[in-house]
Amino acid sequence: MTDDHPTSQGERPGPNRRAFIGYVMAGATLATAADMGLGSESAEAAVPTPPQIPEVMDLNDLLTLAAQPTANLITVTIGKDGRASFALPRAEVGQGIVTSSAMMIAEELDLPVDRIDVTLATARPELVFNQLTGASNTTISTYTPIRVAAALAKQRLLEAAATVLGDTVDALTAKAGVITDSTGRSVDYGELSVTAAVAETVRASITLKKRSQHSVIGTPQGRTDARAAVTGTKTFAMDLDVPDALPTMVCRPPTHMGTPVRLRNKSAITAMPGVTDVAQVATGIAVRAKTFGQCIDAIIEMDVEWEGGKLAGEDDASVLANLKKAELPMAVPKVPLLATQVDAEFTFRFRSNSSLEPNCAIADVRSGSAEIWGSFKTPVTAQEEIAAELGLPISSVTVNVTEGGGSFGRKLFYDAALEASRISRAMGKPVKLMWHRADEPRQGRLHPMCTSRVRATHLLGEVLSFEQRHTSVQTDFGHGLGEIVTSRAAELPAGVGNLGLSETYFTLTQEIPYNFGVVTQLLSETDDRFATGSMRNVYSPDTRTASELVVDELARKMRRDPVAFRRTFLRSDRAKAALDKVAEVGRWGRDLPEGVAQGVAVHKEYKGVTACLVEIDTRPETVDRNIRAAVTGPRVTKAVFAVDAGLVINPMGLDAQMLGGFMDGMALALTSSCHFEDGHFLEASWDNYFYTRQWNVPPEITVEIMPSDEGQPGGAGEAGVAASFAAIACAYARATGTMPTEFPINHADPIAFEPKSFVPSVPQSPTNGLNYTY
Repeated sequence: MTDDHPTSQGERPGPNRRAFIGYVMAGATLATAADMGLGSESAEAAVPTPPQIPEVMDLNDLLTLAAQPTANLITVTIGKDGRASFALPRAEVGQGIVTSSAMMIAEELDLPVDRIDVTLATARPELVFNQLTGASNTTISTYTPIRVAAALAKQRLLEAAATVLGDTVDALTAKAGVITDSTGRSVDYGELSVTAAVAETVRASITLKKRSQHSVIGTPQGRTDARAAVTGTKTFAMDLDVPDALPTMVCRPPTHMGTPVRLRNKSAITAMPGVTDVAQVATGIAVRAKTFGQCIDAIIEMDVEWEGGKLAGEDDASVLANLKKAELPMAVPKVPLLATQVDAEFTFRFRSNSSLEPNCAIADVRSGSAEIWGSFKTPVTAQEEIAAELGLPISSVTVNVTEGGGSFGRKLFYDAALEASRISRAMGKPVKLMWHRADEPRQGRLHPMCTSRVRATHLLGEVLSFEQRHTSVQTDFGHGLGEIVTSRAAELPAGVGNLGLSETYFTLTQEIPYNFGVVTQLLSETDDRFATGSMRNVYSPDTRTASELVVDELARKMRRDPVAFRRTFLRSDRAKAALDKVAEVGRWGRDLPEGVAQGVAVHKEYKGVTACLVEIDTRPETVDRNIRAAVTGPRVTKAVFAVDAGLVINPMGLDAQMLGGFMDGMALALTSSCHFEDGHFLEASWDNYFYTRQWNVPPEITVEIMPSDEGQPGGAGEAGVAASFAAIACAYARATGTMPTEFPINHADPIAFEPKSFVPSVPQSPTNGLNYTY
């Protein structure tokens, strides 16, 4: 481990020393960087399961190793004002990594958090894989490099102070940005920043703090951007004032992935009030005007000839039938000798990958150069693809990363930036492109429809085998691993490249945490006609819900309590502890009215463990409760969520992440999906797409952060989703006496809204919004 804590049997250790090599970078003031180039638990079950691939090498290991060679290109700088600055090569989209990064710097630098400026780095192609934000990897991969750079900065400041004060380094103390000698004389970091700088880059060895010495890491810290967020002063892409970048929107096709043929009334549209430019691009007809309202007015009046595309006439049923044709067979025979089987098949419908912030970007494409602004999780890939699209050298394209209002995987893709670049080139002017809310569920990225089949074989109280076959509409990994090589690999013919990335992601993330004998999980993907993406937690919410429902069924068949059954077969002590915690806090097994039940689930991923217990009310008076303009249904009335994320940087941030993940899991289980009919999705905007609303949120919800002596952080950004989804599904099955096989459970219900128009693609803006407030 990085700290002096032994690892548990079966858990993977991190670096086993605190001595690291770093660089003091040449410059006018002090700048430092890291050099990262140096440097099974017992169970009661009788049929053990060998270690699965993610237990040996998971996706976070892959991404962290990929980032290490360029860690020395990420620097912490001390300015003459005594403030530390750090350009974080990741995307802040509300998950709190700007705050946690500042905390890591503050810890090793002995500088208050409010004197550390963390900004978002522009696209830096030299970082290669080290500017990808995804798979809950940010803190895992940056934890050591950031601390090494900060610790080296403090070491250099101490050495400079020793010279200035005429004392030895050992006699000096650093606190709150001030270094004091044994006589009480002091000098602050700002005064030393020039003295500590070097003319030529040099290497140096440093020692990081032990975990027992931490005074910032592990303490609750409010978000450094919280005030800006709640006062509306936080700057997103659409808040930027780029000269002459006027509002721009796109009239989009009525069918998913359709294309424009021509605009029949271009002259009439061009003559409309405020309109400055109209251009046809691959995705639709773009209009630039003085206001977004004028853009909407123009789109409503457009008379466009469309090409329906490959999905014209298709619907949910035809897509599902196509999926079933691609399902892989099970290995264990249908009727094994003597043993008993549990067979189950589940369907998970399309879900929108939209974030709260509308898809948007600003582009200024000129002869020989281009500059782009937006929220990017793969800015290097975006820069390289936009450069290729425009026929420009990469060095002539600047991609500025702004903070984003959510992502959930959506901003791994840079659709808006690429589209804005095309529009700006076609119009010869800067554009401020914003997608309409109605555009996102219909033409944006979706979590693909999929099926998950599980077969478990048991005999004499033991599980002999557990098979899962997951079949999905293709999940587009065209963003690659953060740079253009893997991005282009995903575009190889016949989906070979994308399938390779999908299989890699699936294999390195999926794990059954139980001793269930022979365990196999296989992925099959088909149908590349949809715009899809890596929605939060990607495959795990669906695969874990399917498998945990079968775990409950195994417990029922063996007449075992679901919690006791899981505890018997769990392989990880950390997982058992999390399960025990939710069972204790949630009072598992307590008496509940008929139609009300508890459910529990466990998930292991991102070098951590989560467990969730919920209570759900499926009684008619609850399901049919009347809330104006609301979709209600069964209600989760209580939730307890336990998370073991290893070393926790900011407990307050971790708590918030788990709450948000729980809301995602609840939406996936109960209410949120997109209905596909006649080549288009019926949902448009958030009033049609039923993500978790306040009236669906449990009145009682508790997050328990498990104590851990791990020396490394685990991933948290996606860790709250899978166990929540699965626990709610299991609770619903116990409350109703019927295992649900389609999610969300209300997908087959009558549509609870009047679909908005498809032509025009943008509805008229409402004028009665106050009528819908409470």
